[in-house]
Amino acid sequence: MKPKLTLARRGAGHTLLELTIAVALGLVVTLGALAAYRSQRQAFAYASDAARIHEAGMNALLLMGEQIQMAGFVAADTRVPLAGPAIFGCMAGRPVGADAALACESLSGRSDGLALRYQGDGVSTWPAANGQVTDCLGQAAGAAGSEIVNRYHAKASASTGEPELYCEGSGKVGTAQPLVEGVERLRLRYWTAGAAQPVDASVLARDQWASVVAVDLCVLVRGGAFPRRTHYVDCEGAQGLGADGRARQAFWRHIVLRNAALAAS
Repeated sequence: MKPKLTLARRGAGHTLLELTIAVALGLVVTLGALAAYRSQRQAFAYASDAARIHEAGMNALLLMGEQIQMAGFVAADTRVPLAGPAIFGCMAGRPVGADAALACESLSGRSDGLALRYQGDGVSTWPAANGQVTDCLGQAAGAAGSEIVNRYHAKASASTGEPELYCEGSGKVGTAQPLVEGVERLRLRYWTAGAAQPVDASVLARDQWASVVAVDLCVLVRGGAFPRRTHYVDCEGAQGLGADGRARQAFWRHIVLRNAALAAS
């Protein structure tokens, strides 16, 4: 009986060794799969964040670009001139005050601000449900022929803390509403008629705004928070480091004020 008992013990030991190896291999495969899953999930999160940044940047350039191109518009048969220049900007601040006498209020985020002025009609704006012309937020702002003044700036939301592009329109003066989330900063430079290079808003005197014919617009967009350090190029063309784990990307556009250019020619 001893040989049979010995064989049984040997068989049992061999089965235990195989089980141990199988468990170890299973753990290795499981850990590898988890590592691959985490890596793919992280890559997907980064790609989604980059897509959101790009979408926000393109939307901001599109929305503001359309308005800048419209600045200074008046109907061909109008006899009432605009109450002020087609465009007015603030460096590291936002336009405030009465439409006819705009001033600048500083912003802690150092974002530039911009005010655009044009005559509203069925061509320059989408009509509201009641037939009135509309501002940058789609708010009714008066009958056809009314002057529209839209004011833009970027700042952190008081409720979420996330940066956003805001617009304050003639339909509800004094109340700015967010347009695009993620826009951390606006940077604007202005081309005057015959100039060899653009200048900041702080350089232009009040009577020089009427000679602005084009705008260099840059929006700096911030992404979500991740455990990483990112490098980016800001609106000044300088290298930046995102130590807060948020990716950033700057988007540029050169925009001609069509109506100002026509008036100058």
